[in-house]
Amino acid sequence: MPAVLWLVRFVFIFVRFLRRSLIFYFFQRFLFNSVVQATLLFSNFKKLIMQQQHEPKPDLLFILIMGLLSMLTPLAIDMYLPAFVKIANDLNVSEEMISQTLALFTLGFAFGQLFWGPLSDSYGRKPIILIGIITSALVSLAITQIHHIHHFYILRFVQGFFGASPAVVTGALLRDLFAKNEFARQMSMIMIVTMIAPLIAPVLGGHLTDWFHWHIIFYVLMVLGLLAALLVSYKIPETLPKLKRAPLKIGNTLRIYGKLLSNKKVLGYIFCNSLSYSGMFCFITTGSIVYTKLFGVAPQHFGYFFLLNIIVMMTATSLNGKFVTKIGVEKSLRLGLTIQLIAGAWLVICGIFHLGLWATVAGVSMFVGLVSVVSSSANAAILDMYPEVAGTANSLTGMLRFGIGSVVGAVLSLFAITSERPMVFAMAICIGVGALSYVLLVKKFGASHTS
Repeated sequence: MPAVLWLVRFVFIFVRFLRRSLIFYFFQRFLFNSVVQATLLFSNFKKLIMQQQHEPKPDLLFILIMGLLSMLTPLAIDMYLPAFVKIANDLNVSEEMISQTLALFTLGFAFGQLFWGPLSDSYGRKPIILIGIITSALVSLAITQIHHIHHFYILRFVQGFFGASPAVVTGALLRDLFAKNEFARQMSMIMIVTMIAPLIAPVLGGHLTDWFHWHIIFYVLMVLGLLAALLVSYKIPETLPKLKRAPLKIGNTLRIYGKLLSNKKVLGYIFCNSLSYSGMFCFITTGSIVYTKLFGVAPQHFGYFFLLNIIVMMTATSLNGKFVTKIGVEKSLRLGLTIQLIAGAWLVICGIFHLGLWATVAGVSMFVGLVSVVSSSANAAILDMYPEVAGTANSLTGMLRFGIGSVVGAVLSLFAITSERPMVFAMAICIGVGALSYVLLVKKFGASHTS
């Protein structure tokens, strides 16, 4: 009997011990860990709040300054387009020779993109921006004093080279200041401001040329450049500390370029992107001559036709932004190329049968309007393949886009513009070769995983 009592007592003690152990284990395993995790979560949340509180909040003046820097290049390209005929008469040369100055500007801009970005990584953002915009402004002043076409050629190339500085470095400056989400928001706001430039530049240039001498266009560019330099000097801080500046390593950059260019799919994306842009550049180079000289459009009214192209581009870009997440980058690129091919075929018909102004305007606006869709989709596909070298890849694609565009524009300017055929045929050839490069180099080697 006592043995039974001892057995019962032992069982009772063991059960109580086990219960307490289980309670302790539960507390340690679940409750304690939950408390620890909650504490860590609260701490991280607190740090995030503090980070957001210390993150700079840009004011309206900052956005306007960044927008002005981004507007300088499209203003330098588009504002003097309606003045081609008057400049040609003043310098006693053909309109085609004046159009070559635009090709030289974009060629300088193309090479500048490879130059200024690495320099800003080594010497800071602010001095590189100031060097670019001040020199470009002084070149605008020098252009008003020229009397020979070859001086015009040299100065426009130099202006394009230095004009690439704010266009390239502004994005890096914003990346220095803001985190990912805020950076995207700021870029969107600045792009809205930037899109104003190609909207107003041809219209403003047309009216200024009608009211004053064509020199006024470059005086305006000089004033805007010096104003931008003054605002940057006093209102924009240096965003890249000396400790974070990287020494120039040309060898590594060249190796990355070689790696990108050896990939056939990357080449396909680059060619269809560049040739789509080149088709638009054909219009930019000779469109003012075709519209004003051949179709009888008044120079001050040419800007409105240019405005139509930009409106179509903005609409297409907006629609692409809404649907690209649903259909994928690859399908978006194919859709853009298909619409441009249709527009190119229509322009060929316009050229063969001389269908006149409004038929040509319809084809041109449809072609130019889809350039941004093709460009953004092709760039996204490349950067998705090489995210670790996105900056270098972006510089390479930008250089080739402007470089090929300037070469195509220069070749087109060699032809006498006695009808609309050189322009519309060149646009059709560009998109035809661009679409063919996509089929042979991208589709043949498999669609990118960005789709």
